[in-house]
Amino acid sequence: MDIRVGFGYDVHRLEEGRDFILGGVKIEHTKGALGHSDADVLIHAICDALLGAANLQDIGYHFSDKDPAYKGIDSKILLNRVIEILRVNGFSIGNIDSTISLQKPKIAAHIPEMKKVLARVMDIDGGRVSIKATTTEKLGFEGREEGVSAYAVVLINKAT
Repeated sequence: MDIRVGFGYDVHRLEEGRDFILGGVKIEHTKGALGHSDADVLIHAICDALLGAANLQDIGYHFSDKDPAYKGIDSKILLNRVIEILRVNGFSIGNIDSTISLQKPKIAAHIPEMKKVLARVMDIDGGRVSIKATTTEKLGFEGREEGVSAYAVVLINKAT
């Protein structure tokens, strides 16, 4: 068995009056992430980690922010397409460990729903998806509530 590890990172600016989508879940907040798609930093970090582990480029390569087809797209669709790309190339997911970094809003109460949504989109057991959240103790762009970032580490397998 061929076991691979991938790392993903994403960041988006927060702006007043936009929807705030994290892990495929809409979270009530005065600000939302700005991006070409729905700007779901968690899903984008997971996509990059999965694609990187499989040595299949990155999310921007597959879903360019210059392509109007992806304007405002639900990132769950992108994640589903990444899973299809992995499967075509013979990969399966071992597990995902992720961290969201933001000052506000507190998201601990939303994590169970995010895990459920992501597991359903990827067609894996929810026990394989770990999501954590942290603040930056009011330091940096996250601490000033100017943006949100997410990190993801994944383990994938390829039958040999």
